[in-house]
Amino acid sequence: MPQLEASPAIDFQSEEYKDAYSRINAIVIEGELEANANYQQLAESLPDHQDELLKLARMENRHMKGFQACGRNLSVTPDMVFAKDFFAQLHENFQIAWKEGRIVTCLLIQSLIIETFAISAYNIYIPVADDFARKITEGVVKDEYLHLNFGEEWLKANFEASKAELEEANRQNLPLVWKMLNQVEKDAAILGMEKDALVEDFMITYGEALANIGFSSREVMRLSAQGLAFA
Repeated sequence: MPQLEASPAIDFQSEEYKDAYSRINAIVIEGELEANANYQQLAESLPDHQDELLKLARMENRHMKGFQACGRNLSVTPDMVFAKDFFAQLHENFQIAWKEGRIVTCLLIQSLIIETFAISAYNIYIPVADDFARKITEGVVKDEYLHLNFGEEWLKANFEASKAELEEANRQNLPLVWKMLNQVEKDAAILGMEKDALVEDFMITYGEALANIGFSSREVMRLSAQGLAFA
């Protein structure tokens, strides 16, 4: 309740809020856009799951349109140049892995890291969002858990064969999350989203995903801690 009571104090029409929102809104739009493309590529590489992956891709496209509407509702133009740069390293890592046929790495980046990052950000944002954006984001979060679940189930079914690549992919990509969080810390705070809460929510959700796949508690702690020097 305290978070919900605090939200009316945020001035959604202030120039400071709109300036910060232009970057945060762009990040969620770009994130959904890239997820759409990533799932389409994964559908090519995993023909047995093509229908399901293309369904997830279409879902991401709907999310993107929803977040574009959130920006229009506040008369904010998203800073898409900033957002593309924000995702550049994860995007490059995904594309390299996909071209090299490292589907396990692709699934870790998209279905675990990006989806967990999104779920955490949306969970922290919902209590402090404007009414229009809150309704959109609540709907999106429900879908994102389905996306996370696809990656978890596939990796769980292929755990032994995937384990070494998962550990390497985690080592390469998880530190990027903390750099990304640091990059938007000030903007997120203006929107009422505290970095410590984002980090905590991400760590819990990501750790649960790793455990669901098959990693032991000790392994989850070790994998989750990689890159924390940047947090």
